Amino acid sequence: MISQELKDTILKVLKLDDWDITDETIAPQVPGWDSLNHVNVILAVEKHFNVHFKNIEVLKLKNVGDLQKLIDSKK
Repeated sequence: MISQELKDTILKVLKLDDWDITDETIAPQVPGWDSLNHVNVILAVEKHFNVHFKNIEVLKLKNVGDLQKLIDSKK
């Protein structure tokens, strides 16, 4: 299950007040989450959670649940 902290970080980057982001959410389902904002989301997540992702790790992400698992693996 994704954390509220991750959801809030994503919503802040995308300038959305609220959106139903779940483990299975993929970028095209969320308004404004295009390729440029994908980079912004990843950078914001790295900064907020004080983690660093390798490019290959980011390329393997399929959904928000995968991103949460990647964050958890770095802590």
